[in-house]
Amino acid sequence: MERKIETFKQLLEIIDELREKCPWDKEQTLESLRKLTIEETYELADAILKNDLPSIKKELGDIMLHVVFYAKIASEKGAFDMGDVLECINKKLIYRHPHVFGDVNVNGSARKVEENWEALKLKEKDGNKRVLDGVPTALPALVKANRIQEKASGVGFDWEFREQVWEKVKEEVNELAHEIDKADSDKMEAEFGDLFFALVNAARLYGVDPESALERTNIKFIKRFNYMESKTIMKGKSLHDMTLAEMDLIWEEAKKME
Repeated sequence: MERKIETFKQLLEIIDELREKCPWDKEQTLESLRKLTIEETYELADAILKNDLPSIKKELGDIMLHVVFYAKIASEKGAFDMGDVLECINKKLIYRHPHVFGDVNVNGSARKVEENWEALKLKEKDGNKRVLDGVPTALPALVKANRIQEKASGVGFDWEFREQVWEKVKEEVNELAHEIDKADSDKMEAEFGDLFFALVNAARLYGVDPESALERTNIKFIKRFNYMESKTIMKGKSLHDMTLAEMDLIWEEAKKME
């Protein structure tokens, strides 16, 4: 514990000095750091997906730097400092875990913990706040859909049995097919959205993170496609010169190598 406290104290001192003496650090604002923080968060997400523990450690450090930097800038404005940030999250965690720090019994149910969490969050908000108000508008659509569904589920708006979601998926597929037959591009887009939303819901109900699932497929596709392209170049050809059947043969070869 002592080492953790000392290293965190050192980070605070480093940021203080950088803010005073480094021309670049002196110019940064809450707004200028925002896009960098988003980038660092995605880099952490990539490292987690690859299960690259050394990179996870590095990226967590980068994000911690940003957290401390934001607090430093806010302290210069007289708004809050790092101590206030930590105090705020400590209080929140204790309040939202009455089954740990209080006398609430959840009978070992993670689902019950989630429901209590959302209920306690609503109590913290004023009367004008709604369940879905806490979902950031800037979230990517896939992540946002998952978060919306988690919040709705937290107040009991969910399927009684997860298997029921597949009827909804089938319904959305049929509605999409109907609009495709009519060749109405606007309605096709709407129905694609409904289908994606239903599939995200299915993934959530089966304990799968849809963002991670799709990214795994992205990575797999890139790996196979790059193999196909490299193999084609080795033959002195271009993908433009290959037939689909020829490409499929190399694609299947790439799959077998995994």
